[in-house]
Amino acid sequence: MLMMLVDDEERFLATTSKLLERMGYCVLTAAGGAQALELLSSNPVDVVVLDVKMPGMDGIDALREIKRRFPMVEVIMLTGHATVESAIDGMQSGAFDYLIKPTDIAELILKAEAALQRRRNLEGKIRVARMRHTLDATADNGESNQA
Repeated sequence: MLMMLVDDEERFLATTSKLLERMGYCVLTAAGGAQALELLSSNPVDVVVLDVKMPGMDGIDALREIKRRFPMVEVIMLTGHATVESAIDGMQSGAFDYLIKPTDIAELILKAEAALQRRRNLEGKIRVARMRHTLDATADNGESNQA
C-alpha cells in the first residue's frame, strides 16, 4: 500500500511517516492540499490521511478535489479540532473515515487497511462490470452477425 500523509505540521509528518515506514508501509508526505494533488498526479497512492485544518487549501477543499480528480483514492480525515459539522462535511464529500489527533498509529493503520480493502473491493466490482459489458457486447455482435 502506498499511503500519503497530508498535514501542515512537519513534526507529525516526520514522526508518523517514520513509524509507518518501519512497519513496512510506503509513505509520501505533503505539507498541504496543493502539494498533495501534485503528488497524486504522478504517484499511485491508495490511501490519503488528510488533515482538516491547514493554511491555504483546507482539508475539506482538498478532499473534494482529490475525489473529483482521483475518485478511487480513499481519504481518511485527520483533525485535532473534531466537530460534528466537519465530520459530516468530510463524510458527505467522500471521506472514508475520520481520526482525531493525536491518533494512535495502530488505529491509523487499521483504518488505512480498511480503506485499502474498500478500494480493492470496488476495483473488483468495476472489473466484473467491465467483463460483463465486454461479454454482452460480444454476444450482441455475434447475434447481429448471424442474422
